[in-house]
Amino acid sequence: MTRRPLRLRTVALTAVGWLVAVAFLLPYLQMLVTALKPEKELTASPGTYLPHHWTWSNFVDVWSAAPVWTYLRVSLIVAAAATIVTLACAMPAAYYTARNRFRGRGAFLLLVLITQMFAPTALVIGIYREMVALDLTDTLISLVLVNAAFNLPFCTWILHGYFSSIPKELEEAAFLDGAGRVGALTRVTLPISMPGVVTAIVYTFISAWNEYIVALTVTASPNRRPLTVAIPSFVTEYQAHWQFLFAASLIAIIPVVILFVFIERYLIGGLTAGSVK
Repeated sequence: MTRRPLRLRTVALTAVGWLVAVAFLLPYLQMLVTALKPEKELTASPGTYLPHHWTWSNFVDVWSAAPVWTYLRVSLIVAAAATIVTLACAMPAAYYTARNRFRGRGAFLLLVLITQMFAPTALVIGIYREMVALDLTDTLISLVLVNAAFNLPFCTWILHGYFSSIPKELEEAAFLDGAGRVGALTRVTLPISMPGVVTAIVYTFISAWNEYIVALTVTASPNRRPLTVAIPSFVTEYQAHWQFLFAASLIAIIPVVILFVFIERYLIGGLTAGSVK
């Protein structure tokens, strides 16, 4: 009698999972279908959902229609550099606040949390004036610094939570075995907290990869603009290349998918690594 309800529950959960997956994939399917339509069918009335002629060459022509590779390279540099800078600042701050009790610790963590409430859109004028004062307008350094600054609070908080959940006794055992502070951190603490580190990496990379407002404001040269700013240029007042817009949008998804493919095993492996000698 108990097997049947369990079996029905499994089937129901599987069906719901598939429905949710399909709901999330439908917009991307629509993007793919639109990217494979010839330009004449996109402007024809009435239009059709599926193209009469599948134009796979749109994914090749988009590279010559605009310097997509330059935009893609800029996005990769900015997202990767912002992620490295964020982790380099967040990990020491999170580890120190998790392992030490000092006066003002609660106020510091509260201040970090409050800064997460500010959106780049609300501060874009101040950010631009600051970049002008520092002579960093139209540079990749400005994009890296802004993205790192806005992702730093979240990464500090999530890493602080992971470091705080790890017992100090594990590090003390490493000290007895002859490891120093750095050795205990790299061999014991970081492997156990790897899910938090991976979460910080994914969050920062995707946030920097998708950033639009600040990049649109502080950059002007085409060779310094990321892909998020370049994609809307396919549809303007005088031209509308929807097939290239959606083709470029799908190309922009590929690096994020590759990141998840390579980083997933570290996320799962970090849940159990390091706690058993």
